Amino acid sequence: MLDIKFLRNNPDLVKENIRKKFQEEKLVLVDEVIEKDRAYRDAKTKGDALRNQRKTISKEIGGLMGKGLKEEAEAAKAKVAAIAQELSDLEVLEQKLEAEIRERMLVIPNIIDPSVPIGKDDSENVEVQRYGEPVVPAFEVPYHIDIMERLHGVDLDSARKTSGNGFYYLCGDIARLHSAILSYARDFMIDRGFTYYIPPFMIRSDVVTGVMSFSEMENMMYKIEGEDLYLIGTSEHSMIGKFIDTILDEQQLPQALTSYSPCFRKEVGAHGIEERGVYRIHQFEKQEMVVVCKPEESPVWFERLYQNTVDFFRSMDIPVRTLECCSGDLADLKVKSIDVEAWSPRQQKYFEVGSCSNLGDAQARRLGIRVRCEGSNYFPHTLNNTVVAPPRMLIAFLENNLQADGSIRIPEPLRMYMGGKTQIG
Repeated sequence: MLDIKFLRNNPDLVKENIRKKFQEEKLVLVDEVIEKDRAYRDAKTKGDALRNQRKTISKEIGGLMGKGLKEEAEAAKAKVAAIAQELSDLEVLEQKLEAEIRERMLVIPNIIDPSVPIGKDDSENVEVQRYGEPVVPAFEVPYHIDIMERLHGVDLDSARKTSGNGFYYLCGDIARLHSAILSYARDFMIDRGFTYYIPPFMIRSDVVTGVMSFSEMENMMYKIEGEDLYLIGTSEHSMIGKFIDTILDEQQLPQALTSYSPCFRKEVGAHGIEERGVYRIHQFEKQEMVVVCKPEESPVWFERLYQNTVDFFRSMDIPVRTLECCSGDLADLKVKSIDVEAWSPRQQKYFEVGSCSNLGDAQARRLGIRVRCEGSNYFPHTLNNTVVAPPRMLIAFLENNLQADGSIRIPEPLRMYMGGKTQIG
């Protein structure tokens, strides 16, 4: 959410930013906010004047009564009563205008970084760099579910009966591999100085609206019927929510956290749930990175976060590339975002396995997260990035480590988590 003072002083800049995100339907919101903000400030000014007037008259009443001027005192009391009613009406108006302003401010997108490429959708994202040489083996690489089924590692039919499309049973060595990757990711991030967390897997609505845009919320979140609770779509939600209405000492920054959680997503408006596959699903597990830092330090943290994911995948010999998200592909709260994509030998192209985002002070402003320093408090910047999200990551792992005989090579870093195994077959 933008600072209302910034919007008030820079309406043309805010409108230009909306155009860069190809959301022209939101242009009218800027003028509406300015108009309602003006009315809100007028009402507040009038209210302050009336409060001072009531205070002055109230003091006079005692003096009038002391002088025996009962009629004048009663007239003064009537004035106080009239002012009280007018103040009550003004307070209702202030609350109404404040709510209407916030409703619109929550929808107006954050100001994107000047370095973000301008484009309408993900087809106009820009490749930044490749890491590792993409290899296409001489033998045929089967579809990932076929690989898993040959290794007796997945059961989609049973999951479809119990839960529907978008769910799965993992079993045997594939299930163990899934857990091994998460355990390795946990230790990988701890070794890089991040504090490990297991957060709540449900959060309240005030946290949901603080960490994401309304469109994301509608398309992603599962609501718990009859309760003010939502299943998290990523542990970033509860990890940033951890700081809601908190004032941090500047010495406590940066907060560098890594968290494990299951994730639940409706995937409404996505490319569709596969009937046979684990690429886009309703339930998965993930290791996440979250940083709360000084505003001037967020660009450095942004590069550090996505590099962590690159290094993690490269440690398992999986080629990856980074892709800069264009303006039209950025969620409304994001200032800048880079996707990490892994190489698929079967498709002979890259596909997304993680996303790194700098959200500026948008989440902190929505959630009331402040930093105390000499002079005045300020809103910190928040960032998040995926370390790894199996079982989607299993697709890249299986395809890139598949051997000609159908076995799966286990890279050195994972072997201690797989009981010393060097392959699955």
